[in-house]
Amino acid sequence: MLIDINTYIGHWPFRQLRDNTAQGLLKQMDKNGIDLAITASIHGIFYKNLLPANEEVAAQAKRYRDRIVPFAVINPLDADWEEDLRRSAEEMELKGLRLFPQYHGYSLTDTAGLELIDAAYELNWPIQVPMRVVDRRQRHPMDWASDLAASDFEDALAARPLVKWMILDALGLDGTKMPPNASYVVEISRMTAVLQRNIQGFIETAGHVHLSFGTGMPFKMPGPALLKLDVLDVPKTVREAIAWKNAKKVLLD
Repeated sequence: MLIDINTYIGHWPFRQLRDNTAQGLLKQMDKNGIDLAITASIHGIFYKNLLPANEEVAAQAKRYRDRIVPFAVINPLDADWEEDLRRSAEEMELKGLRLFPQYHGYSLTDTAGLELIDAAYELNWPIQVPMRVVDRRQRHPMDWASDLAASDFEDALAARPLVKWMILDALGLDGTKMPPNASYVVEISRMTAVLQRNIQGFIETAGHVHLSFGTGMPFKMPGPALLKLDVLDVPKTVREAIAWKNAKKVLLD
């Protein structure tokens, strides 16, 4: 089994994306042996009103709920974010939250960020936060967002250790600095299995239970992430945990 915790549906304003619909995502999943994928709306990064973005991702995923798990995008600086959250949970039956503080202008540990995180926790929703969406070396000049820092996640997990965190597109996290009592997984698509051996290093400092497979589709092709998992020098039980068991535990707990 293979669970991809890092995919998107929608258009990026700065370059063309392919297979960026639910049908396109499912095609890539079938082609690459991925059984289940968590997805969220790219439009939720840029729409002024985020509710339609969540409605769009819910509508696209409706036919494929056995394969695609849609998450909401909410901005806690929006005046009606509580209503967006309620409707995303009750009417659209979305299953988690993906946050973009670097685009929406808040931090994970300021008052606005923590209020939203606490509200999602009350729903028993996992909370995903990408360290970045696209490589800053290739960004359009109008894409001003900075990558989040490792310290942003260390502080957020320390502030809310009971939240089910999923850290996406992460690199440079130090397992020894992550709160030991926190519930989290780190997605591997930016990490390495050879050369720097980031994945093995994180296993040594934090444990394999804190890693999960992800691809970053449609921004990235799934091949490199699959290859990293395939060549990872760990026992089969560890590879299976990263491939799907750790993610499934977060989704079902």
